[in-house]
Amino acid sequence: MPAATEIHLPALISDLAFILATAGVTTLIFKKLRQPLVLGYIIAGVLVSPNFKFLPSVTDRETISVWGEIGVIFLLFSLGLEFSFKKLAKVGGTASVTAMTEVLAMIFLGYVTGQLLGWSSIDSIFLGGILSISSTTIIIRAFDELGIKTQKFAGFVFGILVVEDLVAILLLVFLSTLAVSQQFGGEAMLRAMLRLAFFLSIWFLGGIYLIPSFLRRARKLMNEETLLIVSVALCLLMVVIATQAGFSPALGAFIMGSILAETVFSEKIEHLTKSVKDLFGAVFFVSVGMLIDLRLLILYIGPVFLLTVVTILGKFLSSTFGALASGQPLKQSIQAGLSLAQIGEFSFIIATLGMSLKVTSDFLYPIAVALSAVTTFTTPFLIRLADPLNAFIERRLPDRYKAAFATYSRSTQSIKNRSDWQIVLRRFAQIVVSNSVVLIGIILLATQYLAPTFSEALSVEFWSNLVTVGLALVLMAPFIWALAIRRVSLRAYSRLWRYKKYARGPLVALETGRILLALLFVGLLLDRVFSIQVALVIAAILLGIIFPLLTQRLRKTYSRIERRFLSNLHAKEQENESPVKKLLPWDAHLAEFKISPESGVVGKTLFELALREKFGINIARIERGNLILPVPRGHERLYPADKITVIGTDEQLEQFKPFVEAFAPEHPPLSVQPDISLKQLIVNAKFPFQNLSIRESGIREKTNGLVVGIERRGKRLLNPDPSTVFTLGDIVWLVGDTRLIRSIDPNS
Repeated sequence: MPAATEIHLPALISDLAFILATAGVTTLIFKKLRQPLVLGYIIAGVLVSPNFKFLPSVTDRETISVWGEIGVIFLLFSLGLEFSFKKLAKVGGTASVTAMTEVLAMIFLGYVTGQLLGWSSIDSIFLGGILSISSTTIIIRAFDELGIKTQKFAGFVFGILVVEDLVAILLLVFLSTLAVSQQFGGEAMLRAMLRLAFFLSIWFLGGIYLIPSFLRRARKLMNEETLLIVSVALCLLMVVIATQAGFSPALGAFIMGSILAETVFSEKIEHLTKSVKDLFGAVFFVSVGMLIDLRLLILYIGPVFLLTVVTILGKFLSSTFGALASGQPLKQSIQAGLSLAQIGEFSFIIATLGMSLKVTSDFLYPIAVALSAVTTFTTPFLIRLADPLNAFIERRLPDRYKAAFATYSRSTQSIKNRSDWQIVLRRFAQIVVSNSVVLIGIILLATQYLAPTFSEALSVEFWSNLVTVGLALVLMAPFIWALAIRRVSLRAYSRLWRYKKYARGPLVALETGRILLALLFVGLLLDRVFSIQVALVIAAILLGIIFPLLTQRLRKTYSRIERRFLSNLHAKEQENESPVKKLLPWDAHLAEFKISPESGVVGKTLFELALREKFGINIARIERGNLILPVPRGHERLYPADKITVIGTDEQLEQFKPFVEAFAPEHPPLSVQPDISLKQLIVNAKFPFQNLSIRESGIREKTNGLVVGIERRGKRLLNPDPSTVFTLGDIVWLVGDTRLIRSIDPNS
């Protein structure tokens, strides 16, 4: 009988089967032990690596490494989908100050520690990068398990993580540049950062203008399958573009994710790509474990313990100091500092970068992984330690220091008006930066791509250059007009020009500066065809005569481009606009609860429930189907499935939650933003309700509002009793109808 034909199975399939089977077993064990799955994947990588002799090992490590790189791409794409540039703008200066303080301090501590251990400069710098970024995945998981995602400090921590995600991307670019150049020259780093800033800007502006429009027009043709294919294609396309521009694939994936995060499809794309991210992410973390040499790790167990102490203490102290410096209260600063005391996924990526570029020593990678494992384990315990540590510090802190912290926190969180100059300068900066980035992009497109194309098509160099310049000028015209000629229509600008004669000189200088900048851009383009003198003359004629004659056409074109860009940028908010804006004083914040049908509050009026007397909270809003009841009256009743927006502190909301959600499934209240504005009123001689109680004044009925706080001689009364009397010097915080509040405010 003929011999049976031998069937050959590709090594990749058998390796994947072995990897995923091992990872499945380890992650089930870690799930049972209530530990992060990431650690299970890393342990699986150790078990299937050639360094572990008791099990078969992976044969095609190179292909698995490629899959791991794809995992990094999808991890960064997923982070980009959760990021969005507008979210970065919303987290405010406090989160940015805290994040930058922590990152810079840990880079410094990592470098110094590496030098003290006798490591090379490049190892020490990479160590600083590894220690600088906290783990979003681990922190979110810890907050979920501890049930503290609704507390006010948790939102502050999430804001810090948003900033750190962006800093980590910049850090990858910085370390890549440093590794390739092998020098610490400030000029080279500055050029790299400026180049990165330019490409980020051009990708963001172009991406927001083009991609949401494409997705919106193709919406009727999009089902889940096609949306997944298109999203992955856009991600990989940006990876290719970023790589061609000299940046890492991870940066391209992150940028495309952040662009798609601004579209109305972001949540759906995130849901569709989750399985892909989980699969390739698992392979990436397994590949991380495969690179660990246990013998090398045992040899460096001392530095692991030392760096664990440096990481926990360094991150806690730097984050706490940064939070205090940004104006956060002492308790929230301590909570944030202890929450951020770990490293995670970005540390693996930075360590992998050093190994792939062959610039770091072999021992650094397993040390980073071991350090992440230890700090991941300690994170929940450190978060639980925050309240006892805060109580301990406050007991021993002198009263004058506590008063100083409280005063500083209040002063930084108070409402401040921007000056006219701040408004005008910010507007000029927006005009100059946005249009300059687009103009530079068009010039690069014309000189690097259009010129060679036309040069091949047309035999005469002069005519090919002339066609290139003409086409580029057509594309540049609306942006040249906006940069040089478009009027700055701001009331602040008008006030400075009319009422402050000394301000006219600087304003004229600003206008002249942007005209000269536009002249420079046109001159740079025309220099390809004409001499510099002729180019500048033609540029002056274009700006002084031709463009003003075409003002109407250019204005319409630019307005159409601007409207489309802003429409794409704000499409997500317009579709999912929350009717609430958050503006609350002190430690109070808003949370949303859903009334359980089994709750004892069902069918009762707010007056009968006496929630302020029992819990110290106020109901600011009731949502009942399509009906919205802002600042409900005492006669309003609560019904099953009502969504109520409640104002209170963390402690008050925690006490209130079981009362309103009795026997309901555990759904933590989600922080929301109210649609009612908050105003600060000062009780002076002109205040109409001086020496009257809140109930006697009728301020609630007259403003359709709610008194949520009174500050009196340095003391705070949160959700004051209706019998509280307004006295001279009180600072009253009132939520309600802005127009009606102005009618009773003597200072408005």
